[in-house]
Amino acid sequence: MLSILVPGGHGQLGRELAERASVVRAPGSAELDITNAGAVIEAVSTLAESAAGDGHSPVVVNSAAYNAVDAAETDATRAYAVNADGPRLLAAACAAANVPLVHVSTDYVFPGDGDRPYETDDPVRPRSAYGTTKAAGEDAVLGSGARAWVVRTAWVYGAFGGNFVKTMARLAATRDTVSVVDDQRGSPTWTGDLADGLLALASSVASGDGPTSRILHCAGGGETTWFGFAQAVFEELGLDPARVHPCTTAEFPRPAPRPAYSVLSDRAWREAGLPPMRPWREALATAFAEHGEHFRA
Repeated sequence: MLSILVPGGHGQLGRELAERASVVRAPGSAELDITNAGAVIEAVSTLAESAAGDGHSPVVVNSAAYNAVDAAETDATRAYAVNADGPRLLAAACAAANVPLVHVSTDYVFPGDGDRPYETDDPVRPRSAYGTTKAAGEDAVLGSGARAWVVRTAWVYGAFGGNFVKTMARLAATRDTVSVVDDQRGSPTWTGDLADGLLALASSVASGDGPTSRILHCAGGGETTWFGFAQAVFEELGLDPARVHPCTTAEFPRPAPRPAYSVLSDRAWREAGLPPMRPWREALATAFAEHGEHFRA
């Protein structure tokens, strides 16, 4: 049996992991600040000791992140502390305690100018402060000497916290029509499926049989645009998808540049024998069937 520590346990992914894992401690940032070296060392040491006492296998799944993409442009110091320094401290503590680490990263480490799904070994060239800090976190984890794996994901939504699906539901309740960009492509990822995938990986690495590839991609199957995603949300809400109108990125300028194309290849994930992610549209329907009350305004 696994004993899992989930930093960032009060976020939308962290809470989903806590719901689905059997033996888990999922502290929020107030309880475990991953930029505090002493707190990190104590948390990982406690995990290792309690797991040994219970005869369990310890593993850390780091879902803590500064993910306010636009705010990071003017708050890069804090973003770097959480997204790069924090993972570095976690990885060092895991290496010292011989605890494997699974670190969650993002599609924003890529430039977003591709025309085919990004492979795990494609060049990393982030264009935003957020992406830059996440790329630094990947480097810190992989260069730490810890038994560590980086899992990139994208377009995450779930029952907990704020996300695109909830935003669309709120706008649907207050506006006749909604304009959504139709020139950015990616793969919506439900936290339920992502959490299951991460737990499968955690089980694999804790058993000593982790994937050879230390970087993996785990995102919803297939691809769409934010416009297509929004129309699907309206359909799940029982509303007319024609109320969603397409627009361009240029019509909605944001402080941080968005990737025009950020579809992630799951080749390494499948080759590792991990459970494939279902098509994003099917996952969205399941998310509404299981947690519809969380997605309605």
